[in-house]
Amino acid sequence: MISRPFADVLAAGRSSFNGRAREAQRRHAGFRPDRLRHFLEEGVGPVADAVAVLAPARLPAVVDAAYDIALELTGKGLTGPDARGAALAEAWSRLLPFFAGLIAAQPAQVLAMLSNAVLYLDALPGARRRQWMDEMAALAPQVASVEQLRIIGQIVAWRAGAAHFRAGAISAAGTLPEALALQAFGAAAGSWPALRMLIERDPWWSAGDAHAAREREIGSFSGFGGPFPAPPEVRAGAGGFLVRSGERHALLIADAYGAVLQTASALEFEQAAPGAGQVNPALSSGALIVDARRVALDLPAAGLIVCTTADTIAIASPYTHAIRVLAREDA
Repeated sequence: MISRPFADVLAAGRSSFNGRAREAQRRHAGFRPDRLRHFLEEGVGPVADAVAVLAPARLPAVVDAAYDIALELTGKGLTGPDARGAALAEAWSRLLPFFAGLIAAQPAQVLAMLSNAVLYLDALPGARRRQWMDEMAALAPQVASVEQLRIIGQIVAWRAGAAHFRAGAISAAGTLPEALALQAFGAAAGSWPALRMLIERDPWWSAGDAHAAREREIGSFSGFGGPFPAPPEVRAGAGGFLVRSGERHALLIADAYGAVLQTASALEFEQAAPGAGQVNPALSSGALIVDARRVALDLPAAGLIVCTTADTIAIASPYTHAIRVLAREDA
């Protein structure tokens, strides 16, 4: 049910809104007016209601911007009952109202930024979109600008599984108020310079939250929707591990919060010399011994590839399409 303030804005601009909807139907094949209506009710409605309470004079501008974004999302097939549509509707109804003040000030920019972030995380294998939303909502009262919102979004996305955001998140956090930076990284107290040193030194550092782990597994057979058409080969490289599976190549980045595959080239894989980072671990009673780390092993020893960087171990085998990555040292 659309609230009275939102309905009044829609009624006052009915001619303009209807004309923009007709134009969207012409531009986008398969445009579904019913999906637009549903998103206006379920997604835009809660945002409009929050702005109506906090900054009622800004409600028409917010509805105007939100309507255009809703048209674009609907035209691209991103609203509706499927998974991506549900993710967007959930974010607009559950998260975006917490940022009503920023939305009132810069509606188009903030609505687009948060929508794009949700869609990105929803499409990233292994990312924990709901964790990101919950933590962003908790931080919202402290976020005073759009730039702070961008940085916080990146930090929390890293902690929600986007391992490749780690370096950028650490770098950008220095511009935040110290208390906000600490909270964004999940630290209850301390100083940001000291915390930064810990995080930079060890990618397996975590704030001790339930989502962090000292070991990750990534990859499965492409025939079942995974990224690897064949059991992958692994070589240590700058910034992570280079992976080859059939004709596909990737850079594997892993840390305490997640593991991500990014596109790489055959040349990058070849430039990591054969055997780069590979070690000859000891095998003992069904376990792998790497340095002082003892790793339970459920794979045959034949063809096993064990690569290390300064802080991470990667294990691949011709008997599986998955790669195990784990901290080189026990916690």
